[in-house]
Amino acid sequence: MKRVLMLAKKEIIQLLRDKRMLPLVFVAPLLQLILFGYVVQTEVKDIGIVLVDHDRTAESKVIAEKFTNAGYFRIEKRVESESSMPGLIRADKATLGVIIPQGYQRTIKAGRTAEIMLVIDGSDANTGVQAQQYASRIIAARSQEIMQRKLSAMKAITARIATVEPRVRVWYNPDLKSVNYMVPGLIGLILTIITTIITSVAIVKERERGTLEQLIVTPVKRWELIMGKVLPFVTIAFIEVGLIMAVGMLWFKVPFRGNIFLLLALCLAFLFTTVGQGLFVSTISRTQHQAQMTAWFFMMPAMMLSGFIFPIENMPKAIQLLTYVIPLRYFLVIVRGIFLKGVGMEALWDQVLVLSLLGVLIFGVSVLRFQKRFAD
Repeated sequence: MKRVLMLAKKEIIQLLRDKRMLPLVFVAPLLQLILFGYVVQTEVKDIGIVLVDHDRTAESKVIAEKFTNAGYFRIEKRVESESSMPGLIRADKATLGVIIPQGYQRTIKAGRTAEIMLVIDGSDANTGVQAQQYASRIIAARSQEIMQRKLSAMKAITARIATVEPRVRVWYNPDLKSVNYMVPGLIGLILTIITTIITSVAIVKERERGTLEQLIVTPVKRWELIMGKVLPFVTIAFIEVGLIMAVGMLWFKVPFRGNIFLLLALCLAFLFTTVGQGLFVSTISRTQHQAQMTAWFFMMPAMMLSGFIFPIENMPKAIQLLTYVIPLRYFLVIVRGIFLKGVGMEALWDQVLVLSLLGVLIFGVSVLRFQKRFAD
């Protein structure tokens, strides 16, 4: 064990002397956290509207105010005719066009169904879908208000009419802040990026300098060499976890409801997969640049298919099958469950089991290949 600690100490000293690697290890994760925390938002706000009000009545003004006060939209321009609308949407001045037809108020007072036309810019599918959902929700709410008003007037002359009204309670993330969902997931994403890259690059750097072969011919056993190489990266990974949690909880006010020791233990299980990937990349790369490019080749599918940004349920069935071999998929469920829901092993045991099996498989294969690579 003494030789393992000496190798780990040597690795840490080399890392601290590398002025190019230090920013990658300690500064890049914080920048990624801040950027993702502020920039990556699942909800869309401040959607531009072009409003065409042919009716110009009190009722049409009410529906226009509903759009303005909802918090999702801003009226960019009010135009006289819908002929002006295509140019504004084509020029990205607005995403949504709202056309209130003439006779809108008269139709409502007559007890008939009035229509409002929505023209949506579908070039950005995500924004377009959310704009449609928000607008439909606003119109439906206004329709419900009109209905309730008529029912209230009828109650004086008719028997009481039964209605159903929803009472919504949001658990675990009452304000539906996307940052509360994104920041815990960043623990898994940043661990994947940092540990995979620094593990692969550090080992390839030793090979470029010829010092790794020198270590192999010493009395140091191969498992001691691997442990001495891996231990510093695992230590750095836990420092990263502490930094991310501190910034997330203190700066972004993300609640932490779970057991910190359970989270750290499961982070260790996840690190078997990321460090294992780094070891594997180091055995198929000859230069540091090649190691970085190869590491990104492994990490991009993990980021895209893990459910970090894009819901797995929305992916094609064939792609969903591929996600079952992505360790980050299981770790995201674990870290978000512990952070936001405060769940324990009784709720996470299936995710932990699969993650552990993948960790043993990936790390085991990588170690065997690492030993074979330098035994030849």
